[in-house]
Amino acid sequence: MQRDYRDKKIVIIGAGSTGCSLTQFFCAQGAQVTLSDNRSADLLGHLDGLTQIGVTLDLGGHTHTLFMDADLIVVSPGVPLDIPVLNACRDQGVPVMGEIEIAWRELVGTVIAITGTNGKSTVTTLIGEMIKAWGQKVFVGGNLGTPLVDAVGHDYDYNWYVVELSSFQLETIKAFRPRYAMLLNITEDHLDRYSDMADYQAAKARIVENLQEDDVAILNADDPLVMQAAAETRANRVYFSSQSTLDSGMSLVDNKIIWRWQDSELLFPVDELKLRGQHNHENVMAAMIPLLLEGCPAEVAWSAAKKFTGLPHRMEFLGERNGACWYNDSKGTNIGSVVKSLAGMVTPVVLLAGGKDKQGDLSALVEPIKAKVSHLILIGAAAGRMAEAFSGLTEIHRAGNMREAVELADRLSCAGATVMLSPGCSSFDMYKSFEERGQIFSREFHVLPREFRALTAHGECSNGN
Repeated sequence: MQRDYRDKKIVIIGAGSTGCSLTQFFCAQGAQVTLSDNRSADLLGHLDGLTQIGVTLDLGGHTHTLFMDADLIVVSPGVPLDIPVLNACRDQGVPVMGEIEIAWRELVGTVIAITGTNGKSTVTTLIGEMIKAWGQKVFVGGNLGTPLVDAVGHDYDYNWYVVELSSFQLETIKAFRPRYAMLLNITEDHLDRYSDMADYQAAKARIVENLQEDDVAILNADDPLVMQAAAETRANRVYFSSQSTLDSGMSLVDNKIIWRWQDSELLFPVDELKLRGQHNHENVMAAMIPLLLEGCPAEVAWSAAKKFTGLPHRMEFLGERNGACWYNDSKGTNIGSVVKSLAGMVTPVVLLAGGKDKQGDLSALVEPIKAKVSHLILIGAAAGRMAEAFSGLTEIHRAGNMREAVELADRLSCAGATVMLSPGCSSFDMYKSFEERGQIFSREFHVLPREFRALTAHGECSNGN
């Protein structure tokens, strides 16, 4: 399915990591490449090397004539598809594609694609670790960090491609058809970009739209939106569930993962896993399915799962201080993720939340906060709306920055408590990324003074309810 781009006029929108990888790829194919971005050169600062290989830079806006004269427009994931210049291109018949579609056409090997509101980075990475343990060559990337296009054009010889896909990336697929398409869950997110929940769900559902009868859709049987999104797929369906015992598929029953397939049954004790929490056990179940279907020995896949400690900024254990356990869950950028993280807690929680408001429905957090959170510390642009939504449920505090929030959490926590950063919001009001936010939270925790004054009397936790 490889395409000939020699001498084609290609315009790439977005000068981030994906845009730069696309630029390198098309230049290697002999195309005439323009890289366009609304930001000015002084805000980007990493493009000098591209001009030396003949790339035209179109910065500080999008030059209409360059787009109209293009043979192909390729859009980076963060670029909205309804900006005026793209609407004009489509009206004139100029094809518009995304990086995933471009890269997939070049690949030879088995593609496992993973999407979902939460857990997709953990599942993607874990599948990669299992395949490595099996002795196979594997590319792991996509939305996780390394653009998929980096896997082509460099003489790599992968057997497997494990690709995390965001809803933004799925918006621009056309013929993209993985061997395995995994839909983990769908909860409210990105409503600052999508008109409503149905629009967001439709974007996620695109991962299964091109599958054929010999492909496999791996689906969360407990999620009604997932089941609805995959209702029309032609693929074979394999389910996982933490709420029901399935006759065929992967189930979580009595602290054991049960795999039932074609008259065989395998049991895996979750107590052997380093990953904690029901949501992580669901992630392990989903990750194991394509490996077991492909013939990977169960003991190899399970051994890799047992060794896996998780990813930074995703319920990352930072340490214990004065008897309280601290967790960095900066990747908890939507309400559903915070609900999942709180569900795994059995001790009173001092919760740090807030950030750039995605305008999502906060009601799903009402009961978990009432039941689990002793103190809620709010930062960022969403703090006001969150304070109003959760008023009367627990003790609510405001902080101007992360240092204030961490110092306040330290004074409010006590032995037996949990302190957790799980914002329920994106980071872009205060930070460049959720990684930067998590790094700063971790840094502020590690520089706390050895002496502290607890606000709660006699060292006992206040339940705040």
